Amino acid sequence: MAQSEAELLDNPVAGNPTLILRSPDFHSITDVVAEPIERGTPLGWWLFFLPSLALLGLLGVAVSWLFWEGIGIWGLNQPVGWAWDITNFVFWVGIGHAGTLISAILFLFRQTWRTSINRSAEAMTIFAVMCALTFPGIHVGRVWVAYWMFPLPNQMGTWPNFRSPLLWDVFAVSIYGTVSVLFWYVGLIPDLATIRDRAKTRTRQFIYGIFALGWRGSVRQWHHYETAYLILAALATPLVLSVHSIVSMDFAVSLLPGWHTTVFPPYFVAGAIFSGFAMVLSLMVICRWAFRLEHIVTLRHFDYMAKIMLVTGTMVGYAYATEFFTAWYSGNPYELYAFLNRALGPYAWAYWIMVSCNVISPQIFWFKKARTSIPILFTLSIIINIGMWFERFVIIVTSLHRDFLPSSWGYFSPTIWDISCLLGSFGLFFTMFCLFVRFLPMVATAEVKTVLPQAHVHSHHGDEHEVKHAPVPVAAPVNVEARSKWDFDIPLIPRLPKGPYYGILAEFGTPAALYSACEKVRDAGFTRWDSHSPFPVHGLHKAMGLKRSTLPWIVLVMALTGGTLGFILQWWVHTSAYPLVISGKPFFTWPAFIPVTFEVSVLFGALGAVFGMLALNRLPMHHHPLFKSKVFERASDDTFFISIESWDPRFDPTGTAALLKSVGARSVELLES
Repeated sequence: MAQSEAELLDNPVAGNPTLILRSPDFHSITDVVAEPIERGTPLGWWLFFLPSLALLGLLGVAVSWLFWEGIGIWGLNQPVGWAWDITNFVFWVGIGHAGTLISAILFLFRQTWRTSINRSAEAMTIFAVMCALTFPGIHVGRVWVAYWMFPLPNQMGTWPNFRSPLLWDVFAVSIYGTVSVLFWYVGLIPDLATIRDRAKTRTRQFIYGIFALGWRGSVRQWHHYETAYLILAALATPLVLSVHSIVSMDFAVSLLPGWHTTVFPPYFVAGAIFSGFAMVLSLMVICRWAFRLEHIVTLRHFDYMAKIMLVTGTMVGYAYATEFFTAWYSGNPYELYAFLNRALGPYAWAYWIMVSCNVISPQIFWFKKARTSIPILFTLSIIINIGMWFERFVIIVTSLHRDFLPSSWGYFSPTIWDISCLLGSFGLFFTMFCLFVRFLPMVATAEVKTVLPQAHVHSHHGDEHEVKHAPVPVAAPVNVEARSKWDFDIPLIPRLPKGPYYGILAEFGTPAALYSACEKVRDAGFTRWDSHSPFPVHGLHKAMGLKRSTLPWIVLVMALTGGTLGFILQWWVHTSAYPLVISGKPFFTWPAFIPVTFEVSVLFGALGAVFGMLALNRLPMHHHPLFKSKVFERASDDTFFISIESWDPRFDPTGTAALLKSVGARSVELLES
């Protein structure tokens, strides 16, 4: 195993042109990914889950006591009114950035190495955002009137201030969490169908079938699915960059030395990617070992992640230096003192822990042996996340504890309840992640299969039916005079044949064989047919003669609608519903409306992409004649099919079956309606 991975790293072209070792086939990939879900709960999972659950219980106790006694149980004082609560919030928001980065940005750049780790990274994003949203909800006090934060009429006649970065946070983080869930779930649908088709019990088949929405792996479905996934990635990319930029504005818009720093937006984004990749690395090292995924999550993946951490860690170090240079160059004695106090004052120990973990330790990744050593990678990933937590602590607490007036100086020390909330947030995160790896595929099965050499239509790893040069017979048309016109004029309504048969199902062994057969079926003049595959086969929609998806237009209309509604809401609140003079600014300050308008546009666009894709694919459709075929269960695993419906004008049971056999079908099955 170690030799194979070394060969892959040293010479990926000559050694192994793929990212996956052991030359697996499609079925073996499915078996490996599905094994943790299908087998009994292993002892190791319980040993990790129970301590996580205990920490989650600790969080429940701490939050309950907090609600009863108030935030005075924390170590907050004057002037340190923000401490571990906001530190934890910013830390978890940063952790959640890597998931969307891997899924969206790397997808747009066609980085295929993301396929083995993107599913777990997306799940990590969702759980990290859940942890992050916990802290704003509990630290504001008077949680029973938390609904005042929402733009809804209330008994006080107040509305949120849409010009405040604090409200921008609410929209940015909540919409980021929503879009991440949508992105994650859309990617899960084909794999949920795989688990559904492999289920041995009716209960599991029913549960996974409900969430799979009746996915059949149709090329028409894949066509709209890929379009939706691409649009979600395009929407999530500026979103992931904006979220931590907006979070940083909570600090940057203040007048406090140490906070009022314009470098915060790119600095926070780089740090978020840095810490997020470190957490992904920690989790994947454990999952790789626990679930025997060494040939799917290889050292090459870790090598790439280490390089990204090296780059972002260097950017973070540059930001640290820039802060000191700016403070010195400004000539502002208060600004200069704030940064000297960080490095030399009472919290110097925290500052140098931050520098050691975030700037010095990642430099070991310049060496390839370090980037491909599992113990070093795991150790440094833990160290980096410790350092990134201290970074947030240093920014928040050291800037507050010594203000302009020496008479208001103080020192923050955490209480047992501060520590409990921090540990409890990790309990929430790991509890959710344990449940995820136990009941859902942690690797994107369909996407991993696309990087195998045999997944390409020009591959020569096919079977004996791949190449056929015999002339293609054309089935004789049947009389369709008696058919209702509605069978052909309403595309979004599932149409079933009036006769006893749904159609014919033909089985193929390779993507290349399927591609060739689709071209010939298309040329034979059939119009009411489809092909099915366990993963999207490149170019297959063109082989079928499908037109471009109309989904982008749906997304565009939804995004414009969302942005318009968001802008009108802000304008109405500030000019009519609740006109409030803030710092002498006019009521209509449209530049301050841009962040919320952008976030709402992304939200509506993402909803349009998901629900538009489902509508165009006629999903959910939990009952379909194809599901009556036992062999069709392998359409989500390792087998490829063509289905021709009986209401096609050229359908004839004998002639159509002969056509499919002539183009390379392994078997042909006549399906009842």
